[in-house]
Parts: sequence; structure tokens; C-alpha cells
Amino acid sequence: MLPFENPNFDVVIAGAGAAGLYAALHLPPAMRILVLAKREATLCNSALAQGGIAGVWNSPDDNTELHANDTRIAGAFTNRPETLHILVTEAAQDIEQLVKYGVDFDRTPQGDYDRTLEGGHCRRRIFHHRDSTGAEILRGLLAATALLPNVTIAEHTMVSRAMHTETGFSCELLHEGAFSVVNCHFLIMATGGIGRVYEYTTNSAIATGDGIRIAYELGARIKNLSLIQFHPTAFNNRHTRECFLISEAVRGEGAYLRNCKMERFMHRYDDRLELAPRDVVSHAIIAESKRTGSTDFWLDISHKDPAEVRDRFPKIYSKLLEQGYDLTKEPVPIFPCQHYLMGGINVDSNAQTRVERLFACGECAHTGVHGSNRLASNSLLEALVFSRRAAAEIARQADAIGDRYVQGEFPPVTATEPLPHGIRTELRKILQENYFVVPNTKNIPAAYQRITELIQLIACEDWRMDTDYLEARSQATVAYLILEEQL
Repeated sequence: MLPFENPNFDVVIAGAGAAGLYAALHLPPAMRILVLAKREATLCNSALAQGGIAGVWNSPDDNTELHANDTRIAGAFTNRPETLHILVTEAAQDIEQLVKYGVDFDRTPQGDYDRTLEGGHCRRRIFHHRDSTGAEILRGLLAATALLPNVTIAEHTMVSRAMHTETGFSCELLHEGAFSVVNCHFLIMATGGIGRVYEYTTNSAIATGDGIRIAYELGARIKNLSLIQFHPTAFNNRHTRECFLISEAVRGEGAYLRNCKMERFMHRYDDRLELAPRDVVSHAIIAESKRTGSTDFWLDISHKDPAEVRDRFPKIYSKLLEQGYDLTKEPVPIFPCQHYLMGGINVDSNAQTRVERLFACGECAHTGVHGSNRLASNSLLEALVFSRRAAAEIARQADAIGDRYVQGEFPPVTATEPLPHGIRTELRKILQENYFVVPNTKNIPAAYQRITELIQLIACEDWRMDTDYLEARSQATVAYLILEEQL
């Protein structure tokens, strides 16, 4: 059963990652808030973030303009100026807020925060908790949220359909095979990324683009969905769909990239070597792969002090040991895979879409701060800054809204047949083969046509509406919108 009886809420938040929880924490305490976690609340892309959160806070050798400039360079100077300014200038208050929530950022022996360096940054400005910063931030946010009597978290619950009503929205929820309807004055999409549209991704199992699909169906503008970041150093065991991420911070601490001959090669492609931004490194690996005729690439930090490596990257070290590699003694196999989405549900500087009272924040949103490529460790920061601003805007608008709720009627789904097996596999294969680091532009029209056919197949009324169906519908919608931008 769902953990509530009254189906009416001031705000429904789809997603229980950093963006969703931070929004809930900043909404007025008099509001009744429902946060939906697709599975358990600890399973989300936020929890997988290793490197840290970038920001200028009590940083004597750094400033916000340097942070902004690094972000512009990484984003090929296509960043939205207004939201980028907000991101870097408001970072300090949100990092400080995390500390107040008890988030345990690493410190130096002298007691200062141990900021690390990652690709594309000109200063050591990344606050981190060893190599599991996202999990530590999520722990702090969940603990703070648990203290709020006005916030309910419903786990294993996803929005299947949503519609406009006179008073806001009605959302049909799928929870443990059963459907129910809740109503709200405001709806926030914070559903994370789209990684499961690809065969190989660093994203969690829930990252199927559900919030983007629902916002699209509600009339929101989806922008720059084809701006996808492929992380250059995912662990490459050649058979696991969810690829274990080896953080950018490993290169920040001095790791080398090596080709199939165990040679360093980044000098052929960029003067910044291993500390070039992610898109540059990913493209360099693909170019080097063509040059050498091999897909064997390695990340090597074995020349550094073993104790320091183990202490700095305990999670990565232990995870690689499970795979038979000792990070402190030998190179480990890596290759680019899908990692992050820069585009998404288009929003303004307060995270509001063009649809009245519909907001989006976190990875599913397009704020424009990243431009065409995200600078490392700006993602958690973006999630916090703009979810806080969404909460403030909702609080401002709520003064003019009464306490009436209208419940919409969703057309019943009576089909009992499961979605045919193999559709989601084909969707992933199409994206992997045609829109990877270097797109297969010649074949994109044919790929787009096939995606269109799959959408039509999924959309017919012959299939049971279960999690598999809903995720396939979301994945097909996302794949369609990605390829449509490339025609």
C-alpha cells in the first residue's frame, strides 16, 4: 500500500535523488509534499556520483568567474549566460547547506576541505567524500527529509500518466502492480537521466527518461536531447550493461591513459592531456582506436603511492578488485560509454517549464548551464541550485492558489498481453550503433524511421500497462527525440 490516504498534495515530486529531495527540503513546511522513488530511495544516479560537487566556497585561490570560464570552455561557449551565472554564484550557499545537513566532505590534515581536481578545471574546487560523494550527499538529504512531517516518500512508485486539471495536475501512479491517482497544484520532474536508452551506460537501472516522456506528453518543450556526454573512463569488462564508472578524479590525481600498446596518447589530441574535458578525451579515444585498430584502452595510476590511492578511492579500488584488477599495481581496462544528459525538459532560471506549474530539475532538465558538454562535478551542483530555486518559485506562486483539487479521469487500460520481448533491446542497439561518441550520420535517417515504427508499435492499445511497458514507452520517446534533432 502507498504510505498515505489523502490523495491531494500541494506538490508532487517525481524522483528522489538529489534534485527531488533538495526541492522538498526547501518548500514551505506548511505544504503537503509527495516524493516518488521509482525503486528504493537510495537507487538513483545521484547516489552513483563519485567525483564530487564543484563550487567556490571559502576558496582563497579561486573565484566564480574562473569556475564560469572553465564551464564555458568545456561547454564550447554554448552555455546559457543567465543560468551559468546563477550556478557559479549560488554554489557557495548550497555547499554550505549540505554541510549543515551533515554531509561529510573530506578534509586535509590541517582541517580545511580537501578539494580535488578534475578534467577541465583550472583550480582544485571539487568537494568530495572520498569516491562516493553522491551517496554521501543522498544520505544527508534523506536524513534531513525524514525529519519533515509534511513530506511523504513513496518508494517503488512511478508516474505512469499525468494530465492537466483545473487546479493543477492529476498523476496516475503505479505501485507494486496497482494503480492509483493523486492530485497536486504543482508537479516537479526530477527523474534523472536516460542512460538505459543505450546498451552501455554508467546510469542506474531506473534511468529510462520517464520524466522527459511525461513532460513531453504534457506539452513541455524538450531541448538539446542529443547533447549526450559519454564518459571516457568507464570500466570495460565487455559484457556488463551497467558499466562501473572510474571517476574523473582518478585522472585528476595523476592517472595516465594508455592505448593497446600501453603508450600514453593524449598528447596527440590535446595539450591538457588526461585533464582535458570528457568529450575531448572520449573523442581522442575513438580517434586513437581507429589509428591503432584496437578498442583496448587502459587507465593507469600504478605509479602513485598505493596507500594514498586506496585511501582516496576506496570504492573504486574494492570494486575493481572484485573484477580482478588491483588499481594500485596495474592498469585497468576502460572505454567510453553513455554517462550524462545535457539537454532535457527546457526550463527557465527558476526551473519552470512553459507548462504552467510544471517544473523540472536535475539531469532530466535543460537549464543550459552545461552548453554542449558538462564540466566535471557540475551536475550535483546544478541539481541543488535549481531545485532550490524551483521551491522558491513554487512558494511564491502558491499564495494565489486555493485548497481545491480536481481529479482527472484516466482512460482505462484493459489489455493484458505483455509488451513483446526484444523491443527495448532493439532500441538500445539502435542508439548505441548510430549515436555514440561519433554519430553515424549516414544511417541516422534509417534509425529514426525504425524508432518511429517502434513507437507506433508500443503506442497501440494491445499491451498491459506495467513497468516494462512504461519504460519502453519512455525509452522510445527519448530515442525518437534524440534522433529527430539530428535530421
